[in-house]
Amino acid sequence: MNKETEKKKVSQELSSPKGMRDISGDEYYKMQGLFEKAQEVAVYYGFTPIETPILEHEETFTSAVGVGTDIVDKEMYTLKTKGGDHLAMRPEHTAGLMRAYITGGMQALPQPVLMYHSGPVFRHDKPQKGRYRQFYQFDVDALGSEKSIVDALVIKTIYTILEEAGAKDLIVTINSIGDKDSRPAYLKELTNYYKKHLKDLPEIDQERLKTNPMRILDSKDPKTIEINAGAPDPMNYLSTSGKKHFKEVLEYLDEMGIAYQIDKTLVRGLSYYTHTVFEIIEPQEDGSMITIAGGGRYDYLGKMIGSKKDIPAMGGSLGMDRIIERPWFKNLAPRIMKKPKIYFIQVGFEAKLKSLNVIEILRKAHVPIAQSLSKDSLGAQLSVAEKSGVPYVIIFGQMEAVKNCVIVRNMETREQETVPLNELGAYIKQLK
Repeated sequence: MNKETEKKKVSQELSSPKGMRDISGDEYYKMQGLFEKAQEVAVYYGFTPIETPILEHEETFTSAVGVGTDIVDKEMYTLKTKGGDHLAMRPEHTAGLMRAYITGGMQALPQPVLMYHSGPVFRHDKPQKGRYRQFYQFDVDALGSEKSIVDALVIKTIYTILEEAGAKDLIVTINSIGDKDSRPAYLKELTNYYKKHLKDLPEIDQERLKTNPMRILDSKDPKTIEINAGAPDPMNYLSTSGKKHFKEVLEYLDEMGIAYQIDKTLVRGLSYYTHTVFEIIEPQEDGSMITIAGGGRYDYLGKMIGSKKDIPAMGGSLGMDRIIERPWFKNLAPRIMKKPKIYFIQVGFEAKLKSLNVIEILRKAHVPIAQSLSKDSLGAQLSVAEKSGVPYVIIFGQMEAVKNCVIVRNMETREQETVPLNELGAYIKQLK
């Protein structure tokens, strides 16, 4: 094996899995800043935090997401434990949240229970720009109420997070896909319609017709999109209560001044949705649309995964990876990120011995620093300090260690002053 081949092999062995990546530096801070902004908005609207496991029992998702969906059929990462349990890495947050609501006895709490959650989800999807196999979502959910105002609250919260992150000219596309009283008649009519166009449907949509006809409405194939234009309108099959519910949701959006479009082909990709489904899209200059958030009502999910009765619920999520890559993203700085004001230099063993105590004084004074504790040379550390661009340097040498003081140098004027350690925090804070 030649050196070039060996080098390539080592590189492949050390690479991250396809569709997954390391997040560090500016990208990490962007993601953290977006999370903090989303969290802030969610809290103001009354949502509280929850974190569910990355691993759940496989049937939690197969029962909820549904056979006939790409997620279950092709994209879900599954494993069998040494104890024989079949687990899956969560492909979305909602099923795990509903499981937590049921097993955590949250039915006994005042309803609805409003929760937000964030973190990685996993799908063996085709990687592309803004789309990864490990990607990050922020979700808000309201469980325990069938009221239409809950639908509006979730949409408004997601919409506000996007606006606060810098998005403009957003449009909510919205539809109602009915309930168990109205859907059977609609599915029958939809199936009959597609059977008339069977020969024109791509193979994948022909398969969906056998397992989950409504998934065909979600197809991105140009031929199917053309066929879908003439598909039956689910609105014509809504029950009286379903029509009332949807009408009220639209009235709330009107009242809040949120622009929306009714899209009869909008179903979302998962089996558990009922009644309201929505996506928030960003129009592009070329006339295309980018979906950056979506969700809907899932009143029957609880029973699908093991509850004895239906649990009305509504939720929405936004794709964090896609948002931080948008040109309008405000590059929100996380609250914990503070640019270092001081470069801390230590010289000699006595100074190194006491260095962590000096850093602790600065930490308690809320002064962020940069440092190279592993370096010994004054010149080497000053060189790093110069390149870092910090305005001030603290020099802590053998003599300073004995006298319990430091030298504070202004890197622009080169002026410096000796400051006792017991006065250091207050002194640094008054520096500009």
